Amino acid sequence: MTDAPTQTAILIEGVQKRYGDHVAVRDLTLAVPRGELFAFLGPNGAGKTTTIKMIAGLLRPYAGQMRVCGHTIGVNGLPAKAQLAYVPDQPFIYEKLTGREFLHFVAEMYDVPPDRRDRMLDVLVQRLDVGEFLDQLTESYSHGMKQRVVLTAALLHEPTVLIIDEPMVGLDPRTVRTVKDLFIEHTRNGGTVFMSTHTLEVAEAVADRIGIIRRGELLALGTLAELRAEARQKHSLEEIFLELTDGCDE
Repeated sequence: MTDAPTQTAILIEGVQKRYGDHVAVRDLTLAVPRGELFAFLGPNGAGKTTTIKMIAGLLRPYAGQMRVCGHTIGVNGLPAKAQLAYVPDQPFIYEKLTGREFLHFVAEMYDVPPDRRDRMLDVLVQRLDVGEFLDQLTESYSHGMKQRVVLTAALLHEPTVLIIDEPMVGLDPRTVRTVKDLFIEHTRNGGTVFMSTHTLEVAEAVADRIGIIRRGELLALGTLAELRAEARQKHSLEEIFLELTDGCDE
């Protein structure tokens, strides 16, 4: 059966993930529509990265299902993966390629025609300021340089859904501002950003909605104003987060 088109970019229904006796994600249900910048927050070990990897199709849920742009991950995964881009918390690049060779390789994987690839690269190379080192072997890159190239690669095929785990790590303040602008532009153009981050100021500044997870369970979901109302009128996202998670990592 073919999955029908939907305005829901990411649909998570009753998802569980176990590692032996440990439940990493417990009965998670969440819908993220197209055009939304969603911030996924939680302490260390809360289940954020596990959830993200299941959305991206890198892990299979123990129970429940994930759908991206109407396509069920694990059943009809290729059409879903063609419409998403995933940036992990540790940027991965083939170190014996130059940045440009890596980007060309990614474009070929997504079947991006050379003329469209070059048009997108002209824009992204300038926006993310990677031109100065793009023709160097990536083994010489700093973490921040790798992160900028990986972000360029993620946007190169113009995905509908952008899944990002800790997008701002290693980036200088100017690039952080550029990345925030790119995320906002992506959602205004009908795309979706699903972002996990410990940088609460970024989530507070750009997220349309915020979900807070702890011990694999979704504790809170809503706009910042809605979360404030639920958390005794706390004013900052940091105060809300600390109250809901008891202020401690796990």
